[in-house]
This record gives sequence, structure tokens and C-alpha cells, in this order.
Amino acid sequence: MRRTFPDVTAVQLPELRPGRFPRRVPVRRILCLLPLLLVTVVAVRHRAVLAEGFGHLATAEWPWLLAAAGATCLTWVAAAFTRQGAVVERLPRRRLLATQFAAGAANHLLPTGLGASAVNLRFMTVCGLPPARSAAALALYLLAETVGRLTLLGALLLAFPDALRPGTLVPGAALGPLLLGAGAALAVAAAVLVSVRRLRTAAVSFLRTALGEARSVHTRPARALALWGGSFAFPALQAAGLVLVGRALELPVPPAHMAVAYLAATVAVALIPTPGGLGSVEAALVVALVAAGGPATVATAVVLAFRIITVWLPLLPGALTLGALVRLRVI
Repeated sequence: MRRTFPDVTAVQLPELRPGRFPRRVPVRRILCLLPLLLVTVVAVRHRAVLAEGFGHLATAEWPWLLAAAGATCLTWVAAAFTRQGAVVERLPRRRLLATQFAAGAANHLLPTGLGASAVNLRFMTVCGLPPARSAAALALYLLAETVGRLTLLGALLLAFPDALRPGTLVPGAALGPLLLGAGAALAVAAAVLVSVRRLRTAAVSFLRTALGEARSVHTRPARALALWGGSFAFPALQAAGLVLVGRALELPVPPAHMAVAYLAATVAVALIPTPGGLGSVEAALVVALVAAGGPATVATAVVLAFRIITVWLPLLPGALTLGALVRLRVI
């Protein structure tokens, strides 16, 4: 008997709809939510510090605290001026200011300097600057901010030589090994650059680009004024915030000495790779304020309240701003 088979062309296959398969989650959406996750993790890890800091804020004089909050807000404006002064091209002002606010949050979620540097590098690249020039502008900004901080510290130490006792932040016994380690690291880096041709070529190219960018910026007085004015205003406003919090909690230390303590502490912990200096900055600030003549209990309260205002309160809105900038493709 002859067998017959159904016509396969007549068989109707089920319609394949996109909704039946799971959609791929965009990477950009994950990046938008990542800052909020990091904020949650950091807040849970430092919940005891947060509770104690908010407790000290409740006993402080609010007019001084509001002034400290205002000084903190002005630091983002100063950072925006410095960033604009590091490039010849005009950057969009509102986006630049929002980026500095978001970069502050990123800086406290990643090892010191990496978060803000990555955000600003991406922002300048999106604005149309080539990667080499963006990196050169970032290096110029870091150099100007370092020079401004060290110059302010040196000027205050010359004006108030008794503001800090020698050896309070870096003990004399540890100074020799610290300098020896720094020298060894520099020697190793120099040897690697000399021996590896590709690295040497890349370093020379980057240095040439950075010097050209610096010359171009300084040929325009408005850019040079923004660069150096912002680089001096940024650490000065940070120190002013600590002074105002100290006044709010009645710390018996002269304002100039508190400013010296802040600048010296931040310089001392600049090379410690902790997220935004969390932990290291607090310890160094307490030691510096005690060395300036403040009681340890009051100095601890001032430092915790200061970090609440400058770090923890802006952290959540900064993370939300960072996610929004990623979603809007500003960075």
C-alpha cells in the first residue's frame, strides 16, 4: 500500500513574537543603577559613622551649618571653573556643573580620584575632544589643583607657623621609609619607561600633547584665570567648610589653624587608595585638629559632622545625577 504524507507547506508554524523571548538588559541601564547600589553598600558599611554624625549635627548651631553647606555647593562651581579652564573649547555650562556634582559622588564610591577622573574624561570625550586632549586636560586640572592646595598650605604655614606641631600627621620614624618607598616607586617607573619602547613612545606623545594643551590654555587669559582661580578656590572652600562646622560645634581652635589642619590632612592622605578617602580622611582630620589644639572629643564630632555635610548628604542626589547623565548620554 502506498503511504501518503501531509504537505509540509500546508503546516502553519506558530508566529514568533519578540515578546516571547527575554529582552537583553541594556548595559547603560545597568550603569544607571550601579551608583545607587554602591551608595547603599557604602552607607550600610558606615552606618555607625552616619548615626553618630547626624547626632552631632542635631546639637550644632544651624546658621554655621547652613553656611558650611553653602561652601560645599560652591566647591562644585569652583571645580567646574577649573575644568573649563583646562580646555580651550567652551564646554556646556549646565552639563559641566551637573557633571562635577555627579563626579563628586563617583569619587566617593571608587578609589580616590578615579571616579571623578573617569566621569570628567568621559564628559570631555562626549563633548567632542579627542581622547589624548581629554587626558591632557585632566592632567592639567590635577596639576593645577595640587599646586593650589600646596600653595595655600605653604602660605598658611608661613603666616601661622605654630598652627601644627611637626610630626603629627607623619611621625618622624615613618618619614624615612615613606620617602624611600616613594623614591623606589619612581625609580621603578622610570626604569620601565626607559626599557619598554612602546611605553616610552606613549609617554613622550602624551607629554607633548599636555604641554601643547597647557600653552594653548595660557594664551587665553579667561581660561588661565578660570584654571588657576578655580584651583585655589576649591581647597579654600573645602577648608572654609571645616572652619564653619568647627564654629557650629564650638571647637576651641582658631579658624586659620583649622584651615591648616584640613589642608595638611588632605595632603597627607592623598596617596591612600580608599574611596574618597573614607576612613583615612576622618582619622587624619581628627589627628590634625587635635594637633592644632582642639579636644579629641570635640574634634571627632566636628570631623564627623563635616563629612556628613560634604560627603554623605550629597552622595545620594549625586548618584541619582550620575545615573541620569549616563541615561541621557551626557557621559
